[in-house]
Amino acid sequence: MEQDPHTFVAALNACASVAALEEGRDIEEKILQCDCDCNVFVVSGLIDMYAKCRRMEDTLRVFKKRPKHDLVSFNTMIVGLVQYGQGEKALELFQEM
Repeated sequence: MEQDPHTFVAALNACASVAALEEGRDIEEKILQCDCDCNVFVVSGLIDMYAKCRRMEDTLRVFKKRPKHDLVSFNTMIVGLVQYGQGEKALELFQEM
């Protein structure tokens, strides 16, 4: 069965809900293989999953990798920063938005 952005988003949400970091990393590899890393919802799913797994360096890596940010990726990143206890960085990013 072929995977698509909807499948990846659902799988990333499952990983985020139970902080399944290794499975999330495996899904990111598949996302890159399928060239789905340009889909805004897939990218936001990755940002959310890494934030909920408390991997802010990976969260920032995924966010910064995108050449252009939209409202969805900004909002996901801001929420991730707040959840990680980095409210000041979240406010800075909000101002940048």
